[in-house]
Amino acid sequence: MERITSRKNPKIQYWRKLASSGALRRETGEMICDGAKLYEEAVRAGLEITSVIAADGTDVPGVPEEAVTRLPEDLMEYVSPMKAPQGLLFTCRIPEREIPADGSRFAVLEGVQDPGNVGAVLRTARAMGYDGVYLLPGCADPYSPKAVRASMGAAFQLPVKEAECADLEELKSRGVALYGAALFEDSLDVRDADYGRFAVCIGAEGGGLTPRLLGMCTDIIRIPMEASCESLNAAVAAGIVMWESVRGSKWRD
Repeated sequence: MERITSRKNPKIQYWRKLASSGALRRETGEMICDGAKLYEEAVRAGLEITSVIAADGTDVPGVPEEAVTRLPEDLMEYVSPMKAPQGLLFTCRIPEREIPADGSRFAVLEGVQDPGNVGAVLRTARAMGYDGVYLLPGCADPYSPKAVRASMGAAFQLPVKEAECADLEELKSRGVALYGAALFEDSLDVRDADYGRFAVCIGAEGGGLTPRLLGMCTDIIRIPMEASCESLNAAVAAGIVMWESVRGSKWRD
């Protein structure tokens, strides 16, 4: 067992930077997560755990004590990316899962900057049996600590790709319809769309989808709502559309 007590320790500095820097996560192929529940999900997903860090006195079931790095509680609070650390941190390899070319259900996010929203969409997409999520430029890092926590482990299992519009053109060439969510008067009611092979495109709450992406879409869909409401939270809108897209088939029985 290793025990660290100094903030100046190189490992402490590395873990803190790993939590805050998407560039470092991409460079190293490693991410840092907080909590026993996420640790269990990472192990269940078959991810390579590269280090386990625990506060003094915190039990780490299933991990030999010699494999645990111990920190005093105040140092754990310094290292943890969360305001209320759970006493257990771990680092693991970022999963490399390819979105299946023969998939039929996809989500596309554009400009969704809040990591909590990105994580929530991943969680819902996983629950609804989606085949993968495409993240266009401007989206939060799906492997940041906040996004991973919001995904409740879905980020470990669901294929995610940082994409460009060219990837969506390729999807269309394979017969996948692009449905862009936007509140236009002439847009298609979300309940009337043909959910065969499709990708649901969701933009940020403020600006919505860009004109370029809207122009690529097969159809523009809208969620019916009270006229006095201007928009929905991106994760909520995505959840409604994803549920509607599978409601008539996946759980009909």
